[in-house]
Amino acid sequence: MDKKDKIYIAGHNGMVGSSIIKKLKSDGYYNLAYKSSKELDLRSQKDVNNFFQIENPRFVIIAAAKVGGIIANNTFRAEFIYDNLVIQSNLINASKEYNVKKLLFLGSSCIYPKKCKQPIKEKYLLTGSLEITNEPYAIAKIAGLKLCENYFHQYGCEFISLMPTNLYGPNDNYDLKSSHVLPALIRKFHEAKINQKKEVIVWGDGTPRREFLHVDDLADACLFSMKNIKANDIYNKLKLSHINIGTGIDITIKDLALSIKEIVKYNGKIIFDTSKPNGTPQKVLDMTITNKLGWSNKIKFREGLNKVINQYISNYIN
Repeated sequence: MDKKDKIYIAGHNGMVGSSIIKKLKSDGYYNLAYKSSKELDLRSQKDVNNFFQIENPRFVIIAAAKVGGIIANNTFRAEFIYDNLVIQSNLINASKEYNVKKLLFLGSSCIYPKKCKQPIKEKYLLTGSLEITNEPYAIAKIAGLKLCENYFHQYGCEFISLMPTNLYGPNDNYDLKSSHVLPALIRKFHEAKINQKKEVIVWGDGTPRREFLHVDDLADACLFSMKNIKANDIYNKLKLSHINIGTGIDITIKDLALSIKEIVKYNGKIIFDTSKPNGTPQKVLDMTITNKLGWSNKIKFREGLNKVINQYISNYIN
């Protein structure tokens, strides 16, 4: 992947896409293509094909997806499966039709079974039932990585898939109705502090364990994979459909809440609402294979959490 090669980043306005663009630019890649959802509807096969015909990208990174937390996933179940299936199918097929040299598809660790053995190895995919609250999204992502795998086997396309763990970082979604747990808790604790509320309510009993990866680490993993990991390595040598991207370290929701409370300097109480769903009991990825391929995360969680909270407070004040 030369500096001059045209690279199309789908989903460039999102947390992941914006971080990937920042990483590419910092490493000297300047021929970048991207369109907002208002400029290009990725659900339209005709529009996507026209875009590929005009732009002729040599490399494609798919960071575009309809995403959200438990509430959004469970409320808009039809949209979460339909939109994601159509978006990724259009992009992957267009990449084949217009001879893209290499494509990277990003999924999510929710593709694994709810009661999965921990830490989660790539080979555990499709070995059990999914978490019901995000099943539509997970099924769409599984279809995406299987598209990439089978386009390689049938057409020889250099399409690979990475499955990142829970992400956090700049440009995250802090809407309490659609955000993931970490940004939601940051907003809750900060607003409770400035409004002098006596308590913060956290969904579930606090026992579920989650792994968190800074989005800048994911961007680093994407560029590393585009440059160093071949489809043949994943599909034929390792006999896998994808590789994990995470830290291999998890934390309970209770400890996460306590850490955010401490950094924000909130003095009230934490109330765990056990009437609300916990979600998957534990999700921590096995990073053995990815580490052997040469990549590991660089940003320590406490360091990244401090930085993100300070950025949020600064943006809130401004």
